[in-house]
Amino acid sequence: MTAARVGVFGLLGSGNLGNDGSLEAVLRYLRAEHPEAVVDALCGGPEVVAARYAIPATRLHWNRGEYRTASRARAIAGKGLGKLVDAFRTAAWVRGHDVVIVPGMGVLEATLPLRPWGFPYSLFLLCASGRLFGTRVALVGVGADAIGNRLTRALVRRSARLAAYRSYRDTLSRDALRAMGVDTARDAVYPDLAFALPTPPTGTSSGTVCVGVMDFHGGDDDRARAEEIHRRYLEGTTAFVRALVEDGRPVRLVTGDACDAPVVATILDAVDSPLVTAAEAVSLADLMKEMAAADSVVATRYHNLVCALKVGTPTLALSYAAKSDALMAGMGLDAHCHPAREIDADRLLAQFRELEKRSAELRRTLAERNKHAARQLDHQFTALTRTLFKGTTRQEAP
Repeated sequence: MTAARVGVFGLLGSGNLGNDGSLEAVLRYLRAEHPEAVVDALCGGPEVVAARYAIPATRLHWNRGEYRTASRARAIAGKGLGKLVDAFRTAAWVRGHDVVIVPGMGVLEATLPLRPWGFPYSLFLLCASGRLFGTRVALVGVGADAIGNRLTRALVRRSARLAAYRSYRDTLSRDALRAMGVDTARDAVYPDLAFALPTPPTGTSSGTVCVGVMDFHGGDDDRARAEEIHRRYLEGTTAFVRALVEDGRPVRLVTGDACDAPVVATILDAVDSPLVTAAEAVSLADLMKEMAAADSVVATRYHNLVCALKVGTPTLALSYAAKSDALMAGMGLDAHCHPAREIDADRLLAQFRELEKRSAELRRTLAERNKHAARQLDHQFTALTRTLFKGTTRQEAP
């Protein structure tokens, strides 16, 4: 038996720390349980993935301007050609593998702005190629939600049906796929893959509040009022940070994606206080260290919340999608959510103070929920081995 060839696929190495954290969790599993496997990636940021994780990586899209808005005829033609070229590139890459893993991420949702011919099309090419060449494609611990756009929904539904294995990071995701017409009877739900990453030690109390911010413009159905949503989010978050500073609290601003940097800069300029500083995290491990050192966390991005909950720090979610509410409920903090689209700084401050009153109780709750999450993820990886690797032998493509 020769070593299995395993591919990992997604918008990895592109600046989103949550996506990269999911990749890291899967690579840890592969290196521990299948050290003989030969692993490479088809991803958004191949240079970053190759350097950071020491695996060969190939660019997901032939057209380097894939995620730039195309207005001129030449750019539009380039995108169209790119879609055709990517169909052949993806098929050729998939054909060279026994197993391809899509590690976590919200690949079956549109809670942020998304075009059907972007990642949904790429995922469909992957899953269709897997079915064509007999490569087992696994959607592992992924997120899903209701999708309004008919074409995006059709691509997501077909991709899920073509996958050889599916598991979800919450019940909401499985229910969403079932509502789209996918048979999920054999699909399992496990905690987010990031809960499998190592937990840094808890810091000593410093009074610091970690505030996770986001370049938030609403979801895919909010395009018409995206700027209004962003303005209200920014104003509300800034007012909350200013109120914390007036109480003498040190505030540490964190992000989860490279695109969030302008939000940090705007808040720093608006509040203009030495009590407000910004972290420069380049991984989920860095984020966890920041949050472990804080007394409390108030955050928007899903994986900011995951990091805070995993290290056991009392957390208040600025929730922008049902997945955030589901995560908080699963960790016993469902009472501590505030809508990101309608931030009321006064009410948010009141909720924050209530959170801090319950700090000791919530830390105990989180400790127990994290133990349960670790056990569940052990089951996830056992299921992966049983389903994807049992009897795997490298076959040469005909």
